[in-house]
Amino acid sequence: MALLPLLVIATQQPDLPPFQREFRGVWVATVDNIDWPSKRDITTEQQKRELVAIMDRSHELRLNAVIFQVRPSADALYVSKLEPWSEYLTGRQGKAPSPAYDPLEFAIQEARKRGLELHVWLNPYRAFHPAQKGPAHSSHLSQTRPELVKSYGKYQWMDPGEPDVQKRSLAVVADILKRYDVDGIHIDDYFYPYPEKGVDFPDGPSFAKYQARGGELERGDWRRKNVDDFVENLYKLIKREKPLVKFGISPFGIYRPGIPAGIKAGVDQYAQLYADAEKWLRQGWCDYFTPQLYWPVAQTPQSYPVLLNYWLEQNVKGRHIWPGNFTSRTNPAEGNWKPAEVQQQIAITRGAGATGNVHFSMKAFSRNWNNITSSLRGSVYREYALPPATPWLDAKAPPKPTIELASENGHVKWTAGKGENPIVWALWQRVNGNWTRTVVPFQGVDGEFRFDFAPGKEVKVDAVAVAAVDRSGNMSEPAYRTVSL
Repeated sequence: MALLPLLVIATQQPDLPPFQREFRGVWVATVDNIDWPSKRDITTEQQKRELVAIMDRSHELRLNAVIFQVRPSADALYVSKLEPWSEYLTGRQGKAPSPAYDPLEFAIQEARKRGLELHVWLNPYRAFHPAQKGPAHSSHLSQTRPELVKSYGKYQWMDPGEPDVQKRSLAVVADILKRYDVDGIHIDDYFYPYPEKGVDFPDGPSFAKYQARGGELERGDWRRKNVDDFVENLYKLIKREKPLVKFGISPFGIYRPGIPAGIKAGVDQYAQLYADAEKWLRQGWCDYFTPQLYWPVAQTPQSYPVLLNYWLEQNVKGRHIWPGNFTSRTNPAEGNWKPAEVQQQIAITRGAGATGNVHFSMKAFSRNWNNITSSLRGSVYREYALPPATPWLDAKAPPKPTIELASENGHVKWTAGKGENPIVWALWQRVNGNWTRTVVPFQGVDGEFRFDFAPGKEVKVDAVAVAAVDRSGNMSEPAYRTVSL
């Protein structure tokens, strides 16, 4: 029996239960087709269906952000005039999708439909990965500027000591910012490459040019300065072009062996990757910092809680700390972690005062290894969460919306206030005397939502509230209405 129209009346707003504030991200890796697309020869429609499935699974798991790799090796998984189409997309570098579409624009649209943030993940320096089978396209940097690209082991790397390399990577980011509505720019742990045993990175010519210009730094310090300059300039570029876009860095999880005491590692990122990640965090050259804490909690030489607390201690500028978790080790063939391991890491993150996690990688959830997806969904990710606010970028709350309709069957309509549009809506509903919380994607200034209830279950909705949440996580004053016949 259809319900009659209801009279909506306003009363004094009660204390609404707060939304959990936590960044819940997942890396979607395209290099070697780790997460997407599944193969290099599938059709445009198959690629789109796979991206939709990724966004659906992320939303079902109560994640709120996808970190999408769009530049694995000086190539592009989006429409670019600067770099060629990626081989991982079409099977041959430089070959456009057919029928034509823009994967990044499509990913942004699908993320928005589900209330997910979309961050783009780029590698600043890698030029060739051994997973690539075909030749480099004529427009690839290794062909147009071969003097900038060095072979090292099975890889090719752009030389960070060449000013034109840094300019190229900065130009790529500027191009993305100008043309795409992304929420974040993200770089990982590849700066100078991980060392090949007994072989130094072949940057002799660029170091000689530096010395000829009067440079006096020792080679290691010069390399670190090259990376420092790039990170600082990238942060400044983002804030100049689009100040509200967040910049995230995901370095190797250990700063140096022995720091802090008891921590051991085979790689010294300061001395071997020339990445002074501690300095970047202490200087505030990022908005979020995602150290790759890829070890189990009980592994003392690389202790998850000890390392997390170390990075939190370096966070003198109050940036977000969202550690990376190796959730793909739930794969029985790669580690066979049980869901309890990941749940414990998330609990430790929360207990330490950090405000989120990023999972590597989407395949763990797509394949549901060891039942990881439903295990997280039924425990630590049972409730929706909003990303924490980023007040150093923007601290002004969006305008309060107006509820136009609130009905006993859970149908709610509202209109945004005049001014800044939200990125998502926060929606409360009092059902049988208890408040529930839901995140609703922004699909226009006129919002609408109908709650689904289990068939045959007796429910009574007697109040609703809705608030606007902007790109920086600021929440408006909630609009509140009771429901009465």
